[in-house]
Amino acid sequence: MTTKQTHTLAAPGVDLVYDVRGPLPPAGGQPALLMIGQPMTAEGFDALAAHFPDRTVLTYDPRGLGRSTRTDGRSDHTPQQQAADLHLLIEALGAGPVDLFASSGGAVTALELVATHPGDVVTLVAHEPPINAVLPDAANAERARAGFHEAYQSKGFGAGMAAFVAMTSWQGEFTDAYFAQPAPDPAMLGMPADDDGTRDNPLLSKNSWAISDYRPDPGLLTAASTRIVIAVGEESGQTYTARTAFGTAALLGQEATVFPSHHGGFLGGEFGYAGKPEEFAKRLREVLTRG
Repeated sequence: MTTKQTHTLAAPGVDLVYDVRGPLPPAGGQPALLMIGQPMTAEGFDALAAHFPDRTVLTYDPRGLGRSTRTDGRSDHTPQQQAADLHLLIEALGAGPVDLFASSGGAVTALELVATHPGDVVTLVAHEPPINAVLPDAANAERARAGFHEAYQSKGFGAGMAAFVAMTSWQGEFTDAYFAQPAPDPAMLGMPADDDGTRDNPLLSKNSWAISDYRPDPGLLTAASTRIVIAVGEESGQTYTARTAFGTAALLGQEATVFPSHHGGFLGGEFGYAGKPEEFAKRLREVLTRG
């Protein structure tokens, strides 16, 4: 297994902590493979990275998350700021252009990076980006998001996370039937009933609303030199992030590319959301090689 080396980049308003597996510059004529998420931090990609021992793999903790301590006095997580951070990181490492696998909110950051710095990325695989604007029921998606936020604000983490799971596991558009459901019981999902009083969770607070509020610019993205692949899990069905993946792909004039498993298909079992990392890595390698 390739040894992971951890470093810190002092950037404006943040100390960005990142990990490097393999040599820089990369060996073998292949670009470095950068893996990003949001709010997921670097350790979420350990299982996937292990299947690329022949590639230099870069992971990082986004600004204000995990090990990356921010000093800018802010608490919001925006695709624009995170894309600017990634550009600085790629530039500082002399690693560009990179191949980029981006998951969930990280996929939104990646789209912004390609729109603003297309020369940084050879191929982007954007896996299930949660973008409300590409949905036909965008207003109801925003209402559903407000619902789990309100549950979090009134009753704490367990209630908020249970409502979040209800939203993200719902199949199809957010209809009256969705909003008529009783509030989910956190205990039934193994969530804590006690309220610890905190309200700054990046997933449940409004701190990350800029991600799902993001509006991709199809003109900039289709004109970019970057090859963009929008990916969706074969088990995701018509869940929220599957539908946003299909909508984003359509916006860019393409079909979504199917990957094994679900929204967390690259995860190992240690996160309680096990996917199929070996199969996922094989598919990712095929997609990157095709480019």
